Amino acid sequence: MSKPVAKSVKPGVFQFLEVPRRTPRELPVNVRVLGWNEIYGHYDAPAAVEQSARCLDCGNPYCEWKCPVHNDIPNWLSLVKEGRLFDAAELAHETNPLPEICGRVCPQDRLCEGACTINVGFEAVTIGAVEKYIVDEAFKQGWRPDLSRVVATGKRVAIIGAGPAGLSCADRLARLGIEAHVFDRYEEIGGLLTFGIPPFKLEKQVIATRRAVLEAMGVQFHLGVEIGRERTLDHLLADFDAVFAGTGAYRYVDAALPGQHLDGVLPALPFLVANGRQVLGTESPERWPIAGWSQAAPALNIRGQRVVVLGGGDTGMDCVRSAIRLGASEVSCIYRRDEAAMPGSKREVKNAKDEGVRFLFNRQPLAIEGEGRATGVRVVETCAATNAAQRVGFDVIAGSETVIDADLVILAFGFRADPPDWLSVHATERHPDQRLIVGQQGRLPFQTAQPKLFAGGDAVRGADLVVAAVYDGREAAASIANWLRTG
Repeated sequence: MSKPVAKSVKPGVFQFLEVPRRTPRELPVNVRVLGWNEIYGHYDAPAAVEQSARCLDCGNPYCEWKCPVHNDIPNWLSLVKEGRLFDAAELAHETNPLPEICGRVCPQDRLCEGACTINVGFEAVTIGAVEKYIVDEAFKQGWRPDLSRVVATGKRVAIIGAGPAGLSCADRLARLGIEAHVFDRYEEIGGLLTFGIPPFKLEKQVIATRRAVLEAMGVQFHLGVEIGRERTLDHLLADFDAVFAGTGAYRYVDAALPGQHLDGVLPALPFLVANGRQVLGTESPERWPIAGWSQAAPALNIRGQRVVVLGGGDTGMDCVRSAIRLGASEVSCIYRRDEAAMPGSKREVKNAKDEGVRFLFNRQPLAIEGEGRATGVRVVETCAATNAAQRVGFDVIAGSETVIDADLVILAFGFRADPPDWLSVHATERHPDQRLIVGQQGRLPFQTAQPKLFAGGDAVRGADLVVAAVYDGREAAASIANWLRTG
């Protein structure tokens, strides 16, 4: 059933010629750095209609193919333009179980919007902002997934991990009449959506709303339950018809810097998780899930301190922008190549710059200085490699070493898969980098060597985008349903 919204669109398919790209209101920098609210506002109905109408409906939707879940973007933009909000929400959910989250955290500049036909010359359609509008407004107006025609199969599946892969899998199983039970060691659902991504990018009420929607669909959450301690995988395999493991990638990439185990040095994830808990008010003596790191949970009283973040990806941007809000006196980001080579979203780099982060490009960290506690980072300047065959892509400039003063150093070089021992016992096949091997030797996609055990997300592909984990959960659910029907 459609619910009409106000229209304010001119006829014709060339709206982009007359109407410029307009993004939702953005909080002023001097306001947003004082709190943790999302910095981007919401469209009202006329603005969403206007911006949706900028879509050329080009017939060969590069935006759709660049999207990892292949959202039917032109058609849900058209539905918004026609005022059919609920139909747009239904269509958005057909390909993406978590559209309101992807609308917020996907790097649209590198995906759908970057591939938009009118991006060159006229600026891309604001796909991410419209996606967020569709779901937020539909939920607000009472839309919920319609499962009235779903027939229960009597099958039960255990899902390990309430991150994006697990939540996506649970959504699809529920739509197929399969009872989904989600187990997670954290006290709230979401995984790194809740505890890793800062609230200024993804407010936690968004996750709470999605939890309520999933529970209304019949998904059952078992939180504060750590598999391998409170429950074993063998018990789940015995008690359920199948198991999906979406355990993520938590081993930090170790650059083996001299001095990295000094006090005042830590990987990005403990910093972000501690901050997420502090904002949520759910601080607890968590066993930190950081493979290879033994230091205690960090104190977040960093007001007046000099913070240096090593690494130029989106995780690094989350760290520098969080440090600004925590009152650091100076926040610097060190990256070994130039700005154009940074792997993170350009939008996030711009936001960090606007908020006062200092970027030191073409600097390679050599060591962390200090005795007992970190006092700085020794770096050397770099330039583009003269030897094109060099994999690292840069040369160091002799005699250019300097020390960047620091009270806190955060290592944001990324994370790798590191399956826990209890999972490795059954998912025995792994790549050299420890990613789980699935779908081999005639098995179904995402099926491991143990036929009842499926896996997806970062544990299989390595640290990747949220939308990639959503894709894995969606497709793994289809494989599980297929196996339950025929296995």
